Amino acid sequence: MSKKLIFLTCFVLTIALATVTRADWVAYNDLSDGNGGTAALGMNVTTHTYLDANKALIDFDTGATLPVTITMEVVGDGDANGDVYPNNGGNCDAGTDADDIFGGILDLTGGNELDSTAEHKAIIFNGLDPGMSYTITLTSNRANSGYTDRWARVTIEGADAYTYAASAGVEKLSDASGEFCVGYNTVNGYVMKWTDISCGANGSFSIKSENADRGGKGYAMMAFKLEEFALGNALGNAYNPSPADGALHEDTWATLGWSPGRNSVSHDVYLSENFDDANNGTADTFRGNQADTTLLVGLPGFTFPEGLVPGTTYYWRIDEVNDADPNSPLKGKIWHFSIPPKTAYSPDPADGAEFVALDATLTWTPGFGAKLHTVYIGDNFEDVDNATGGTGRGAATYKPASPLESEKVYYWRVDEFDPPNTYKGDIWSFTTPGAVGNPDPANGAADVQMTAILSWTAADNAASHELYFGADGEAVKNATTASPEYIGPKVLGSESYDPGKLAWDTPYYWRVDEVYPAETVKGLVWSFATADFISVDDFESYNDIDPPDALSNRIFDKWIDGFGTTTNGALVGNDMPPYAEQSIVHGGAQSMPYLYDNANKTSEATLTLVYPRDWTEEGVAKLSLWFRGASGNAADRMFVALNGTAVVYHDDASATRME
Repeated sequence: MSKKLIFLTCFVLTIALATVTRADWVAYNDLSDGNGGTAALGMNVTTHTYLDANKALIDFDTGATLPVTITMEVVGDGDANGDVYPNNGGNCDAGTDADDIFGGILDLTGGNELDSTAEHKAIIFNGLDPGMSYTITLTSNRANSGYTDRWARVTIEGADAYTYAASAGVEKLSDASGEFCVGYNTVNGYVMKWTDISCGANGSFSIKSENADRGGKGYAMMAFKLEEFALGNALGNAYNPSPADGALHEDTWATLGWSPGRNSVSHDVYLSENFDDANNGTADTFRGNQADTTLLVGLPGFTFPEGLVPGTTYYWRIDEVNDADPNSPLKGKIWHFSIPPKTAYSPDPADGAEFVALDATLTWTPGFGAKLHTVYIGDNFEDVDNATGGTGRGAATYKPASPLESEKVYYWRVDEFDPPNTYKGDIWSFTTPGAVGNPDPANGAADVQMTAILSWTAADNAASHELYFGADGEAVKNATTASPEYIGPKVLGSESYDPGKLAWDTPYYWRVDEVYPAETVKGLVWSFATADFISVDDFESYNDIDPPDALSNRIFDKWIDGFGTTTNGALVGNDMPPYAEQSIVHGGAQSMPYLYDNANKTSEATLTLVYPRDWTEEGVAKLSLWFRGASGNAADRMFVALNGTAVVYHDDASATRME
């Protein structure tokens, strides 16, 4: 009988063991109990929905009412509770994270739609103890195999500190946010999870669900588990900074404030305009030891007596001191706040935006203290950069007098007037439909492989292209056909370029100018950065195109299995398109299905590499492979072999059962 493995992609896998700490209490909530499933289980579980406010949680073990309440926030949904499907959806497969955490306690049946990216639903937790630590785990599953384009973005907000601990298959966006498929989470059983949550002095944090915009709708989180843990009597970190971490502070003076850590006696204060100096405690960043939890800055006689400087970011930290504690002083987290610049910022369209609508209205955030705004716009960089004499306006918005033209590169600038000074703005740019665009790698892309091929979409009416490429952004921006960054002309139909092997972990910049019979239009500068790892195969390039089409690149044509043999039990790929797996994935859109039958045979799939062949390049010392088995598989060994001789076996003799 054939068994199945899924090879996901090549990343680092770390497995660790940890001591289990028992929670002081645990609370579960089912946000869609319309089917009666959770209630029927007869456990101490609440069933508050997205219509509820100020509802108390209960202790799962004792049934006692907890001081913690939840209130729901619904934004952008016309009928407040959205499209609720109390009887659709379902539980996740046995052995998944969701089943391990919620199985037998909550019935995951139910869904709450997120129809658009403008809509979100949030669970706000109140009444938490600032002296305790919390863990939150959430999941959702519409359980429809046809809904693999329905994803949710889940974000923790309002907490002072936390540790990201979601399922390995969740696409992590930051420590505060991740995305996963909620339309069909049955097989994956992914959960969002954060541990070591510090709620701050206000005793609150929230979890927000949004449509992740993967081509379909989304669903809000429909089940959660909240745990409270005691922190003990050790010295704790300062928290709850004011201004909030990352805040824009619209004044040239500030009162810094914080909540003291547990058992602190006094506080060492560090403040600097430089992150490294504040982090390292360079001598002139130490502002003293004090008992108070506030510090005035930016006024005569205090730190930064000349005032805080617009356009500057300030970094600060609080080390908690108690001479009776061996960990004193306990180094704090680096917080930061910024004073808005005098110049305009945060343009919309964003700088470098593509294919902006011809009837677009331009907006921006006014510079600090600005009273009037003067706008310059045109299709020539130098003209916009050198323009003067415009008329100021009071609103931070501008609608061009006539519609923009298609197939154009536009430049615009906003000068800010704060009497008696005028502050010249940066030059921003965007393109309109029909212009050159769709760069690949995408503008700003990270972790691009060193063998990347550049490509783009030609402008609608261009006759040819002029290509520029290099590692210096300013040089590429200002390059001419006489510059070393000039690659040369490219004819229509040849919208690609192979730069050769790129450097490891390096930023690159490129530009495509479009040549017309009457002029050459300078393009925007695009950028990407190469990865600090080498991908052997991420399975993303395989397609469902069958021979004899020259574009055919089927996964089983490259990974040679045992099809048609009697000695090799491996079969790669699906029989029918999609040939690669597209539901069970890790960090990408595809993975490799691998069926095996080890009855009196060995199962192997072999890839002949063109690149990379040197696996020690750039000091690389480890090969990592993500895979997923199934609990019903036979307990067989797994191995990776190079050239048939260098063989490494998985430490677990039953690795094929790992999920």
